[in-house]
Amino acid sequence: MGPGPLSARVAALCDDVGPRVGPAAQTQVLGVRRRLDEPLRVAIAGRLKAGKSTLVNALIGRRVAPTEVGECTRIVTQFRYGTADRVDVIRRDGSRSSLPLDESGMIPQRLGVPRHDISYVDVTLTSDHLRELTVVDTPGLSSTNTSVSAGARRFLFNEAPIDDDIDDDSVGAISGAEAIIYVFTQSVRDDDLQALEAFRSISARLASNPINSLGLFNKVDKLVGGVADPWPVAGPLAADQTKVLRRVVSDVVPVVGLLAETTEAGRLTAADCEALRVLAQLPETERLVLMASVDLFTSRECKVPREQRERLLRLLDLYGIGFAMAQLAARPQLASGDLVRMLFQASGFPRLRHTLDQAFRWRTDAIKAGWALSSLEKVASHTERPNDRELLRDAIERVLQQPDYHRLRLLEVAQLVSTGSVELPETMEQELTRLALSNDPQWILNLPTAGTEQLVKAALDAATRWRVYAVAGASPSQSRVALVAHRGFYLLSQKVRGTA
Repeated sequence: MGPGPLSARVAALCDDVGPRVGPAAQTQVLGVRRRLDEPLRVAIAGRLKAGKSTLVNALIGRRVAPTEVGECTRIVTQFRYGTADRVDVIRRDGSRSSLPLDESGMIPQRLGVPRHDISYVDVTLTSDHLRELTVVDTPGLSSTNTSVSAGARRFLFNEAPIDDDIDDDSVGAISGAEAIIYVFTQSVRDDDLQALEAFRSISARLASNPINSLGLFNKVDKLVGGVADPWPVAGPLAADQTKVLRRVVSDVVPVVGLLAETTEAGRLTAADCEALRVLAQLPETERLVLMASVDLFTSRECKVPREQRERLLRLLDLYGIGFAMAQLAARPQLASGDLVRMLFQASGFPRLRHTLDQAFRWRTDAIKAGWALSSLEKVASHTERPNDRELLRDAIERVLQQPDYHRLRLLEVAQLVSTGSVELPETMEQELTRLALSNDPQWILNLPTAGTEQLVKAALDAATRWRVYAVAGASPSQSRVALVAHRGFYLLSQKVRGTA
């Protein structure tokens, strides 16, 4: 997939200016140009054992990332689309060692290079899921107390390598992400907030902010334990956590990561489904005893062999097994494919996919264009040649004056408001966020069934409201935000009228 309309114009700027600047600036401009052709890069962050690798596998649609804590979980690993499956270990000196995936199709546990020599692991896969998304799995925060370990903080803030195991190149790999998914498994603690702030600080130069950061509340099946339905509890809890984290993430999505990995990576076999069918046909009292605990499920005498039951636990855990048995007990003829689809729905992962599409992927163009322009501005400010500086800044200014680029200004001011740098009344903050995050007039204006004339009038009314706020009673910083919003709603009214 090539760049969208906004980033295509920045790419044209790079093509035009690149050959006309000095060698040092030219190399940097070409680097920016290359990144514009790449998919959106999303970093997965969180503490150890939060289930990051499980979610990486679900996102990729294959079980490739090791889910047990080991050598690989201490190293930044990048997953991107390629025409062949391969694992490249990138050393700190830039050299590469290539490895095949192991016999189970996963990254080998032993990488064959001393850990302190490894910058990051680069994995290319033929997974269609990676055509528009590059996933960066980051080392888990290992702190178990209420503050991020000093080493983790040094790593996150790019002050020094963590425990001498992770070098600055790894920090470069993570800070190159245009969006962040932060995974946690319990109520948000102080160190989660610190970690999110830290991730934001290392990626701030790439315009990463709450607007393109997402919280993932994983393992929600553990909230209630056993086979009980966790969703009546998980939904309200995630809503509460969204409020707590609103200055650092745009949304919190609850998921059962194990179910997502098992269904998305196609791990449930016909034999597994048959075993679940046999369990579902047991007398109700026997099913209740079996499902009372993990120990009873594996140790009790049963028609399904113990080894098969242990496998089902690894794939689905008690909640997934209980859910599948309930569906099969109610509909004994249920096809295996339909059961897998129902388990996928029960994982909560469809909402994550939808949120990624809405919150990140369709905005890839704006995020990447904003990142590229800020990167080019940095090249201009650091170049030693005055002519290069002038060339770059003139080109950037010409691009920014085009009406389409007002979306970048909206993202910038929405970032200021969402981080609390500029305070606005809550209803205005929500309205601005909708305007910055979407291109759907009905959603932005909160009028899901409105026609063209009603939408045009609502957009012009909103433009007037923001204009009045800007000139009457707003502080200078609020006024600057309000004028950007005013122009945004005016352009929206023109767009609605034009598409009609």
